[in-house]
Amino acid sequence: MPEFDAACTACPRLARFLEQGRVDYPGYHCAPVPPFGDRDVRLLVVGLAPGFHGANATGRPFTGDYAGLLLYETLHEFGWSTRARSVASDDGLQLRGCRITNAVKCVPPQNNPTCEEIRRCNRYLAAEIAGLPPGAVLLALGAIAHSAVLRACHLRTSATKFAHGAEFRLPHDLRLVDSYHCSRYNTNTRRLTTGMFRSVVGRASAIARAA
Repeated sequence: MPEFDAACTACPRLARFLEQGRVDYPGYHCAPVPPFGDRDVRLLVVGLAPGFHGANATGRPFTGDYAGLLLYETLHEFGWSTRARSVASDDGLQLRGCRITNAVKCVPPQNNPTCEEIRRCNRYLAAEIAGLPPGAVLLALGAIAHSAVLRACHLRTSATKFAHGAEFRLPHDLRLVDSYHCSRYNTNTRRLTTGMFRSVVGRASAIARAA
């Protein structure tokens, strides 16, 4: 199963978008964004895709964009991160027992990957999940991440329905916990509050550490 490929151009639309991004923003990462965190993983956070002016710019998942503010603050609160804010790939922040990745490794136009792009990139997520130890917990941020995890585990995407706070058992003694994505839209509309997110991350943390 393929590991992360920093030079992947398997999705033509995304490859063209990144190429134009490098022209328009020569200081940006503008390449597939690698997973970030510890190799000894108890908690794997799965997002949707890099944000153009966030992870696509910095080269680190959820770094430099609004969604990362709540994510890293909450991971720090539960002891997974050495700092509460992630501002750059070289800021010294470390994750302990935790890794962050995305269902799609390249930034898509309008933050909207196609179904084919999600499927094509799923091999990388499958490789990450295959390397997890028994008892590890996957925290899926949003319905697309939820479905991508199921596909990566060779399960039907209709096998379980996404719901905030839902918990599922996966093959190889893994667990899946769902949360609404910590995007600006979800937090501004109060679909996801800080308390709701803390509750889900706290539950995922408890399961991971009890395993």
